[in-house]
Parts: sequence; C-alpha cells; structure tokens
Amino acid sequence: MVYETGNRTIDDALERVFDGETLDRTDGLALLAQPTDQLAAAGAAVRDHFGDGTVDACSIVNAKAGNCAEDCGFCAQSVHFDTGIDTYGFLGPEKILEAAKRAERDGAQRFGIVVAERGVSKEKRPEEWAEVIESIRRVREECDLEIDASLGILTEEEAAILAEEGIGHYNHNIETSPRYFPEIVGTHEFEDRVATLEVAKDAGMDLCAGVILGMGETPTDRVDAAIALQEIGVSSLPVNVLNPVAGTALGDSDESGDGADADAGDANTGADITTEEIVETVAVYRLLHPHARVRLTGGREVNLAPEEQHLPFEAGADGILTGDYLTTEGQSPGEDIEIVERAGLEPNREVNDFDPAAVKARGTDDDAPLETAAGTATSTADKTRESSRGSTDD
Repeated sequence: MVYETGNRTIDDALERVFDGETLDRTDGLALLAQPTDQLAAAGAAVRDHFGDGTVDACSIVNAKAGNCAEDCGFCAQSVHFDTGIDTYGFLGPEKILEAAKRAERDGAQRFGIVVAERGVSKEKRPEEWAEVIESIRRVREECDLEIDASLGILTEEEAAILAEEGIGHYNHNIETSPRYFPEIVGTHEFEDRVATLEVAKDAGMDLCAGVILGMGETPTDRVDAAIALQEIGVSSLPVNVLNPVAGTALGDSDESGDGADADAGDANTGADITTEEIVETVAVYRLLHPHARVRLTGGREVNLAPEEQHLPFEAGADGILTGDYLTTEGQSPGEDIEIVERAGLEPNREVNDFDPAAVKARGTDDDAPLETAAGTATSTADKTRESSRGSTDD
C-alpha cells in the first residue's frame, strides 16, 4: 500500500489504482459518497503517484464567435438565445498568432484554436478551412507551444489533415452524462460527440474531452460522464463549472443558482453545485482517470472564492485553463500560478520554459492586452458587469 486514509472504501480503491486496475462505475459511485477530505487526499495521492508534480496550463482563442446553429443550453454563442454576444468570422492567421504569443508569454504549454459552430467544413467553406490550417502552421513555426483544436464535427479526411499538421489534442467536450445530455442539447445527440472523438482518435490525435458541472445533473450523472470518458479514452479531462450567462436556457433557469442576477465577482452564485461537490468530483475523476490531465477550466472564478481555488488541485487536479474563456473573462495568469503554488505544486515548463516570477510580477495589469484574447466575444451581461465595476475590473 502506497498511501492510506483509514477509509476502507477509499484505501481499497487506491490500492487497485496503484496496481494498474481501472475503477468502474460502482467504484465511482461508492467513492463519491465518502468524506470530502479523505477523498481529496486520495485524489492527490493518485496524482502524486502517476504525475510529475506540475500543473499544465493551456490557453484558448475564440477564433470564430457566435451564430452557432446548435442549441446547447449553457452557450452564449447559440443563435437560439439572445445574449447580445459579439459575433465575428474567423479571425485569421495573424490574430490567431497574436493570441498564441500572448498565451506563450503567460506561461501556457498548450494553445487551442476554438470555433463556435457545428463544424469547420473543408468542403463547404474551403477558404475558412485554409485559414485554419495556415493559423496552425504559423503558431507551430513561431511559438513554443503545443497546438490543439476544437473545431466541431470532423470528417475522416479533415481529422487526418489536422493530425498531419501537428494538432496534439482535439477537444470536443461531452458536457454531461449520456442520460442528462438531451436535457442540455436538442440539436444533436451524445453519440454525435462520441463519433467525432473517435474520428479524431483514429486519425492519431490525443483527446481532450470533459464536462460542465452544475447544470442540474445528479452526482450519478457526474460519475457516468467520467465512465463515458473512460470508454472514449481521453488524455486531458477539462472540468468546467457552469457560469450562467443571461439569455441562455441555463442562465435564465432555476438550474443555475442565481442565474442572470449572479455577480461574476461573488463566489458560489453561479452553478447548482457546492465547493465540496466540485472538490469531490475532481477527486473521483482523478481516481477514475489516473493517467489523464484533470484540468480545472471555465467557471472556477465564479463558483469558487479566491481562497478556495487551490482546493481542486489539492484533490488531484493537475491542469488549468489560464487566461480568458470563450465569452467571459478569466483572472490573470499570475493569479493562476499563485493558486498552483498554494496547492504545493509548480507550473509545467516542459514545452514553454517561461519565468513564473515574471508572469506573477505583471499582476492583473497588462499594458498591451490583445483583442484576440478568448474573452473578446463578451455577452451583454458581461458588458454590464464591466461597466458597473469600472476601472477596477480585472
């Protein structure tokens, strides 16, 4: 036995994980019922056993915003909802490169090009597809970053091209469990997402696929989502927590806490989930996925107080999305590094050997913020909050 908590259920699971066994749904449900502190300690033990003691940072750019025909209930970029989102076509290689250079400066190891639509189509929009490929090439040539992509549904031909161009991870989140998925999305099915992930995997790309917590799902749904990701085979598992946007189905529903009235500066006003549930879920995901990067991503600033954001990392998380998100602002990369260090870990510097002290020294002020940051496509609700906070907004 490498580590013991004194909890028979947890210690049995730990021993089996350390012996190379894959835990199943029954294990996940049993673990989720255990005390938070013991579960968090187990998650950290698994991370320490299989990991390298670092937290891997990725960053994204919203390369094409709004006007998406899908009806995902959490998404401010859907045409089905009136969110006042900024919309724009594909940014183009130059602006994508600028965003990548910002990510490199801020300590990211990975940079993802994200497009909000059903799928970038080589056949239907060949000019846009060509710009995507050129953007990938420019980032690879000019930045010390691994490059990823989230471009929606893929054909086998498109996946093969992306793999050949050097895309490391293809991102396509499953969002929630197969059972609960139809409650969140009506324009496509859970199986459609799985099919795209399989196409990407068959082409040779690693998979980045995860969930959004706090959308009204049950704890069992959270375990079932993790089991589905086991079956798919992911190496990066982003854990988002719902940040309700006014105008979306979940932003205006009772499933999301205070919904449209939530203040982005307040903790625990965003999603229908507690801090303890977030920590417990991260720990269980770590035990169910001992070799993946369990990555804390969108919604953490809204749903966790500043003094709580290190807790998921103390429960086994070893990845983070730093910088802005697709339609909302994140906190400064320096603050993210401080959170990582508070958890007793250090930033990963394997690809981009940056200076963490220099990133922290910049603080929340940036003399030259780039318009191509992922948070460019802000919604009406975010603009209202920015106006009310004035110059103090970070």
